[in-house]
Amino acid sequence: MKCLVVVAHPLPDSLCRSLARFAIERLEAAGHQVTVEDLYGEGFDAALTEAERRSYYAAAFDASSVAGEAARLVAAEALVLVFPTWWYGFPAIMKGWFDRVWSPGIAFDHASNFGPIKPRLRLRRVLAVTTLGSPWWIDTLVLWQPVRRILRIAILGACARRVRFDMLSLHSAEKPAPERVTRFEGRIAAVLDRWPTR
Repeated sequence: MKCLVVVAHPLPDSLCRSLARFAIERLEAAGHQVTVEDLYGEGFDAALTEAERRSYYAAAFDASSVAGEAARLVAAEALVLVFPTWWYGFPAIMKGWFDRVWSPGIAFDHASNFGPIKPRLRLRRVLAVTTLGSPWWIDTLVLWQPVRRILRIAILGACARRVRFDMLSLHSAEKPAPERVTRFEGRIAAVLDRWPTR
């Protein structure tokens, strides 16, 4: 499949980047066509522009500033998101990627009278890989996994309704023992190895 891997971490030696490299190598070894979107490395601007906002409900969305990112998203059959969870949400740069790239005419179409939007993406598989400093019970029992719910219900539910979605979260990840990281990589491999290669 055509796989888009989107990485959002400012540190080149971060655990997130290591996990992203692991996923990329696994996908390539299986024969998938991999494109990498390194939001920090490429200097992606997270702020929605005035032109983008003004054109949001116009006849055509002004995607001129994100044409490359939009083309890569539209072409993708599979998506891997690798990012840290900060304050139980996306890093600002990834939130900006959703704001600017998952736009009308790209990820969805507006319905008449501001009704439910209509999905456009042809994604078949999505895997979100995230690290959190907090323990699992706060994310799961207290906050009910807010990032997972937003991705599955609000974003993918609106723009790629038939997608198969998995999310893997490494909690208490500030200084994880090497064996924990290895086990977590095994979980990533188990998901990616189930992805169809045709």
